[in-house]
Amino acid sequence: MKKQLSFLFVCLAAMTFIACGGDDDYTPDKPGDNSIPSAILQFPALKGGSSIVVNHVATLNDRNGATGVNYSVEWDTQLNSQRWSCYKMYNTVNANNVTRYSASNDGSLSSSCQYPNDFDLPEQYRLTADPYSRSGYDHGHICPSADRLCSTQANYQTFYITNMQPQNNDFNAGIWADLETQVRVWANKFDTLYVCKGGVIDNPNAIIKYLGSGRNKIPVPKYFFMAVLGRKGNDFKATGFYIAQDSHSSNSNKAYAVTIADLQTKTGIDFFCNLPDNIESEVENISRTRMLTEWTYTK
Repeated sequence: MKKQLSFLFVCLAAMTFIACGGDDDYTPDKPGDNSIPSAILQFPALKGGSSIVVNHVATLNDRNGATGVNYSVEWDTQLNSQRWSCYKMYNTVNANNVTRYSASNDGSLSSSCQYPNDFDLPEQYRLTADPYSRSGYDHGHICPSADRLCSTQANYQTFYITNMQPQNNDFNAGIWADLETQVRVWANKFDTLYVCKGGVIDNPNAIIKYLGSGRNKIPVPKYFFMAVLGRKGNDFKATGFYIAQDSHSSNSNKAYAVTIADLQTKTGIDFFCNLPDNIESEVENISRTRMLTEWTYTK
């Protein structure tokens, strides 16, 4: 009961702050501070309806003991799928000082298996069996394990089944991994990087197929996205990626770069809506040509 009440409190607290389209003054962010409006810039507008938000609180750095929200998920309780995971990255916090979590991939979803159930999710919404088992699809991390190698607890949480989307291995280990590496390179160039990622699940025509059945039936998205907001001092800039997992002809990161305005049209998600309106409009509506000059791509 205590865990359920804790979940509801955190969820309600998050939704209190996620009031998009406001003109709140920007307050500089800092690692471990999740109490001020700037700390939730990674959140898009919530879909609502059958969706709930789960915030995963953890030790963020084993060396200095910093704690805070590791990452957050919007979980659709009808589709049995996450809509996105969002989180922050810092060039000082994400030191690689722990090993990647590894356990038996027995499909049990127990707390000690490779892909455990998310025990911050109310029990009535949890999967009871792993629909990925023998499906041919990878458990595709949305908040990557490699983005959370500063804390054993934070890394473990990235393996929750709620942080996964079904991905072909050549996509997961190929261009998707390349784009994740690109984001990590950018994290070292900003004070804070705000990231929101996921697979498009709200368009039935963009679902390749379904895995599992009944309570364990989940969609396989055709399209995946990343929305990235960088802050250096009081300056912001944003970019995105949009890519079909079953058709990617280029290995160039830049080939899949899109503006936030374009990404919002493609996904139906309102990204970075907690920015002051003037900054939000500026970072969303630049031309793709200008955006490509403002961001340095590894390839």
